[in-house]
Amino acid sequence: MQESILTICEAMPWILEGALITIGTVAAAMLLGLFLGVPMAIGQIYGNAATRGVIALYVWFFRGVPILVLLYLFYFGLVYQLNPLEFSLFGMQCSISLALSPFAASCIVLGLTSAAYQSQIFRGAINSLPSGQLKAARALGMRDFEAIASIILPQALRLSIPGWSNEYSILLKDSALVSVLGAMELMARTKAVATSTAEYTAFYVSAALLYFLITWIGLRGLRYAEKNFRIPGYSHL
Repeated sequence: MQESILTICEAMPWILEGALITIGTVAAAMLLGLFLGVPMAIGQIYGNAATRGVIALYVWFFRGVPILVLLYLFYFGLVYQLNPLEFSLFGMQCSISLALSPFAASCIVLGLTSAAYQSQIFRGAINSLPSGQLKAARALGMRDFEAIASIILPQALRLSIPGWSNEYSILLKDSALVSVLGAMELMARTKAVATSTAEYTAFYVSAALLYFLITWIGLRGLRYAEKNFRIPGYSHL
């Protein structure tokens, strides 16, 4: 028992570096999902039939294909098949390298997947708002884009915070899968140390506790944001 504790203490700094990579992956994926999910939600509600159809296809694909398959498809499929990318420009043969690190590929895949889910969170939040707000803005002479940006979105983003809590937890758990690409995040480092020391139970329990701690801290932060940015009349805390 004492030897196991000493082994964990010696390896913990290296594992904690992996935890930072995990946090960075989740944060980057959440941000990418936010920047893609908001326009997609707006397009699904206010866009024309073609726009709604394209977005619905995107959401259907990324919500229907497992994360592990997407990671393999993107990193070992598209990136390797298109690296280097060769094309002709003004009669000259050009070549562009599309090499991505496992960390960057993981952030992109998780972010694209998160965008599909976040778009539905934002869509639900926008639909929960009274439709008369947009009509009133039009009556005051505001353009649709201006009304959506200044009236609809500020409310919808605040109403979406509880949904972000679920998305954060899901992304954190999915981030353990990126070790298949060679990303040295928390799970990959834990597995490497556990295999080399044969202390499987001790290290995997430690990893579980670290995941629990990261989840708890993130959810507490989102809960704090939800409490401080809530809209009176739309939520009860």
